[in-house]
Amino acid sequence: MQRSTALQSELLRNEETLRSIFAECSDVSYRTLLIGDRIEALLIYVDGLSDTDGIEEHVVSPLLRVSYEETVGLDQRLKRLITVSEVQDVSTFEQCEAYLLDGMPILLYEGGASGLALGLTKWQMRGIEEPSAESSVRGPREGFTETIRVNMSQIRRIIKSSSLKMETMKIGEYTRTKIVVAYIDGLVDRTLVEEVKNRLGTIRLDGILESGYIEEMIEDSPFSPFPQLLSTERPDVICGNLLEGRVAILIEGTPFTLVAPITFFSLLQSSEDYYQRFIVSTVVRWLRYMYVALSLLLPSVYVAVLTYHQEMVPGSLVLSMASSREDVPFPALVEVLIMEVSFEALREAGVRLPKQVGSAVSIVGALVIGQAAVQAGLVSAPMVIIVSLTGIASFMIPRYIAGISIRMLRFPLIVLAGTLGLLGIMLGLIAIVLHLCSLRSFGVPYLSTIQTPKLGEMKDVLIRAPWWAMRKRPHLTGHYNQYRQPPGQKPGPDKEGEIGNRRGDAR
Repeated sequence: MQRSTALQSELLRNEETLRSIFAECSDVSYRTLLIGDRIEALLIYVDGLSDTDGIEEHVVSPLLRVSYEETVGLDQRLKRLITVSEVQDVSTFEQCEAYLLDGMPILLYEGGASGLALGLTKWQMRGIEEPSAESSVRGPREGFTETIRVNMSQIRRIIKSSSLKMETMKIGEYTRTKIVVAYIDGLVDRTLVEEVKNRLGTIRLDGILESGYIEEMIEDSPFSPFPQLLSTERPDVICGNLLEGRVAILIEGTPFTLVAPITFFSLLQSSEDYYQRFIVSTVVRWLRYMYVALSLLLPSVYVAVLTYHQEMVPGSLVLSMASSREDVPFPALVEVLIMEVSFEALREAGVRLPKQVGSAVSIVGALVIGQAAVQAGLVSAPMVIIVSLTGIASFMIPRYIAGISIRMLRFPLIVLAGTLGLLGIMLGLIAIVLHLCSLRSFGVPYLSTIQTPKLGEMKDVLIRAPWWAMRKRPHLTGHYNQYRQPPGQKPGPDKEGEIGNRRGDAR
């Protein structure tokens, strides 16, 4: 029998069909009861997904109190007898299966060719905590959890507007993972929303276990090392992107939420940039850009200069570097590759180990191995300094996935520097820039903010302008409700002087 077959009026046959569907499922419970000592009913729920106390209090107890005379016309009054806020009608076995696996108990009764799905879901969930990978000194301390309803409520609690829309779909033949597409109507380009839903609708997978499944299936260039969607655990980051006309994709079972479209500079912006004073944020942002360049280029420039362009270095420094490398048996290219691979292995080991020992292993391992390698003559002391500065620079990148991309590109640049010198580095940078120019994120150029520079959008790229100066919304896909604040928001000395005068008069 197909699962989409309609429910029948005979309760026994409905029970037999459902038992065959959930055969060998020991966590599916069946409870029979008599309503008014007259009508047989069957209550089905999944133990661990449904609220058993709520079933007893709001379903079983009210139905057992129904008298014999009240059972006449019960099907019309059944919803009013059950004191549950959410009650859905079910008419097919497919609907029964879907609601049961979502944690909603099913109530069937004799003589009724339909049933009721009751909103009594309850399961263990992780509490709201601060995201460990996106911590900030100033700003909200709460992050998303693995429960999608909690994540939706966090966004709704920040954006209290009926224009915030959340459309739900399910993906995965076996997992039936709930996916929510969130956007603000009136700010977002409807073409972007339809494109996101169309790409999600074409996914055909057995299961979705994390947002990475979705990201790989809907991005424009899957072979690029650069991510084309932003992943974050912070509700404030999601709300900030929604207010700029972007679309958020929430996935059940993971705290990581996706944002589309993005640019390259979106990966280098931190949520704390918008909570600090704009002067501090601008300085920190330029420091971050500088260290991103160091993370990408410092080892390769060192190899190129040491191998081919010694004349670019002061003589005293060249003599010092030559004396330190006197006992090193490897060329600079092999030396830096050994150190970089060892450092990346130590960092990855620190991530995989338990938190109590992970940081200690990575730090102590780097110090001990580096010092021992220098004493053994395998590497030079300047090389240890270069690799250490490069590792510190990579930690300045606020997005983990962006940091991985930079770390991956560092190795081909090192090889080019060791074979062609500074010319190889320039060729590698040209290839990277050309690749970035060709990338798209849902049709939006990856370098759109600098490819077609506009004064209003550059206020939040190279600098972080004060909020009163960012009147226009930085749209990527259109100009819908482009002004986010009225003019005249800038604080002036006249207002402060007037307030000071009033205080002086009061004294």
